Amino acid sequence: MRGCVEVAHGVFVATSRKMSTNSMILSGQGDALLIDPGWLPDELDALAASIRERGLTVVGGFATHAHHDHLLWHPGFGDSPRWASAKTAELADVERSALVELLGEFPEYLVNLMGRVRAVEDHIPAGSIPDGFDVELISHNGHAPGHTALWLPRQRVLIAGDILSDVELPLPFYPDDLPSYLDALDQLSPFIDKAKLVIPGHGTVGHDPAARLEADRRYIEEMTSRGESVDLRCRNVGMAEAHAHMQLLLRDADVVD
Repeated sequence: MRGCVEVAHGVFVATSRKMSTNSMILSGQGDALLIDPGWLPDELDALAASIRERGLTVVGGFATHAHHDHLLWHPGFGDSPRWASAKTAELADVERSALVELLGEFPEYLVNLMGRVRAVEDHIPAGSIPDGFDVELISHNGHAPGHTALWLPRQRVLIAGDILSDVELPLPFYPDDLPSYLDALDQLSPFIDKAKLVIPGHGTVGHDPAARLEADRRYIEEMTSRGESVDLRCRNVGMAEAHAHMQLLLRDADVVD
């Protein structure tokens, strides 16, 4: 894991060596909110050590969606409440067995902590928000049902979850719901217009939020209009399969012109 880097005032990002997965820490006055901490066991250990060394107390966690690499936790983070959208919390419970299988050889103490999130409707309780932050939740069904982005208006940072990535293609899968993905991009658009930074669930922090949005829309338009795309992300690890899946999705839906 690449160590915690402060990308905006009080906003720290640590990036995993696996799938460039990002963990976010919102830090203010000694308190911290963790967003999608992960991903490998030793990296969770390192993240807990970093939080301890900074003298931070974790007052809450948040999972952007119900995929195994975004539902993790570590005993070093403490037992503060962990939050998610109602649909994410439901899926984390109902699909727990399948999610656990995807963790592979994780230690049992980490497996036991995975996905123990509580449902929130439209806001994270104030006790889990560090001083210096306002957090607005933007829930949609792009990429996963109940997927939620976090808008930090004071910092002008959008924490996007698994969307707006520079290394991953748009992934409207499981369920295959391209209209919901497009709707998610529309929901995020007004926040992107105000954002200085976008932090994706996988990839690098973007100082070009509008370009990230345009890239996702352009890929989907290219695929819809002609079933192919010149998007360079198609060459990245794992994206050939995602690209082929998108082709099948559009072909089966008889969308490609």
